[in-house]
Amino acid sequence: MKNKKYGVFTFTGRVVAMYCKASKWYGLLEQTLAVIHGFSWAVGIIATQILFDAVTDAGAGELGFWQVVGPLAVLAAVTIGQQILNGAENFTQSVVEEKNMGTYMAILQRKLQRIPAKSFEDTAFLDNVNKAVEGSDGLGILAFVFLQFFTFYCVFFVAVGVYLFWLSPMLPLVILASFVPALLGQIAHIKIFSKLEEENAPQRRRYEYFQKAIVDREFYKETRILGAFRYFKGLFSESLMIVTRKTWQTERKAAIVRLLLNLASFAGLGASLYMLFTATMAGDISVGAFAAVFTSLSLIFGIMDEIVTGHFGVASEYIGKVINYFRVMDMDEVKGEKGKLDFSKGIVADNISFTYPGRDTAAISNVSLAIAQGETIAIVGENGAGKSTFVRLLMGIFHSDGGTVKIGGLDSATTHPNSIFNGVSSVFQQYQRYKMTLRDNVEISDMSSSATGKIHDILKKADFNEDGLELDSMLSPEFDGIDLSGGQWQRLAIARGLYRDNGFIVLDEPTAAIDPIEETRIYNQFKNLAAGKCAIVVTHRLGSAKLADRIVVMDSGAIIDSGTHEELLSRAGKYAQMWTAQAAWYENRE
Repeated sequence: MKNKKYGVFTFTGRVVAMYCKASKWYGLLEQTLAVIHGFSWAVGIIATQILFDAVTDAGAGELGFWQVVGPLAVLAAVTIGQQILNGAENFTQSVVEEKNMGTYMAILQRKLQRIPAKSFEDTAFLDNVNKAVEGSDGLGILAFVFLQFFTFYCVFFVAVGVYLFWLSPMLPLVILASFVPALLGQIAHIKIFSKLEEENAPQRRRYEYFQKAIVDREFYKETRILGAFRYFKGLFSESLMIVTRKTWQTERKAAIVRLLLNLASFAGLGASLYMLFTATMAGDISVGAFAAVFTSLSLIFGIMDEIVTGHFGVASEYIGKVINYFRVMDMDEVKGEKGKLDFSKGIVADNISFTYPGRDTAAISNVSLAIAQGETIAIVGENGAGKSTFVRLLMGIFHSDGGTVKIGGLDSATTHPNSIFNGVSSVFQQYQRYKMTLRDNVEISDMSSSATGKIHDILKKADFNEDGLELDSMLSPEFDGIDLSGGQWQRLAIARGLYRDNGFIVLDEPTAAIDPIEETRIYNQFKNLAAGKCAIVVTHRLGSAKLADRIVVMDSGAIIDSGTHEELLSRAGKYAQMWTAQAAWYENRE
């Protein structure tokens, strides 16, 4: 994935546009409150001047007590109003933040669904996805910072700037000049932390994996039994230490830059106080104006510091992550025309090849195969022969680097995946154990076909033992449910694949935890259920392959032989060697 460049205005506009689309009326309310809140602080400064001038005149005997009460009441009302606005703004901000965070993540997940499956075999892409997930959180923070700058801070500084300019034209310029060094520091801060994010993402993905290997339920039993806890803990600590060390070095560098530039800002504050003092002594501004501006300088510089070291400082740490979010969002998506499957045309692969990202050797090389409707094909071969990759090409999950794959008459490279997958079902070796009810675990393959009788029928055909289980039984100890044995989970996965309405179904070695006799029975049932469909069985156990109408033998990414069980044995080739080896293994076991 190429590192696309994003200009400041383009980037800012895109962040704000996503915020507006996600937050809608809540966002408009939040920003309206921010505008009023920002203006209220300028009104408060003016109200403070009026009150101090009134108090000064009252001290000189020019005004009475009740003439001072009015300005005091105005300042009190403004102060109370500021607090109400602040509370209302914080409330709407929390509502918008929670709403938008989920929306940004949902948008990312939908995008990942539309990215070619081949990308998920690319380490660089997986690193970028990791960074994009981090960026989905930062997107809301950046949107808040950018919009607050215009709706709250700009309104505040423009209003206060006009007031200060009216007092002394040079005063707002000096304050603004003292703000520049801090702003330059944050620009450097952004570059520093963007580089840090690029370096940390791969290591972060590593330590997250090692952490799972230590504590996740799917790992912990083997980790404890093998005594590998210390090993994984060491790998986790090493990766985490690398991330921590780089972060510390970056933080130290950024802190030094901020310190030097903050000294310049402090000098600007001193210059502002000097100008204010001399103007008051010269009689250019009133004592009330001096008191109002003097007390507000801490507010002005506090808000400046809040912008620069607070909001911009935090934002600078997220800009790199949000850029990675946009990079993933801008990736090419799977495309294609809609079409209607016609499995009477079967499945046809013509001279296809495939190479995984980052590898030099092709996993599949110039392979051709045709599967007729109603035909069951068994694909066999040693580990690494390319069986699973070939099946993914035949199903349209991967697109071939050369040649064509036609599924039900539709070219998988030019047809939208939804049109292909609507008629395809499968059970893979790495099936999922969904932490949901028994019913959900079956119905998830076809949510449009909810029928209790059909579920029970499919579970029976998959030889799943329902004794003591209801369809609403939760299959997860973490959610107060129960767990299944490995064999039961595999039968359930097979039932899930059979439940889905399809014209093309694949079993890709899903029966490793089932003994050979039961496997043969399940595959025989599968062949009956697959009658009239295109069907593929991938298996290491050649005894189960005998049920197929035709057996395809693969080696080193190519089809080296095909035929019936008897035909392949008569040729004394690779299949015959594998058959003899497996037969000898069973004889020795006896």
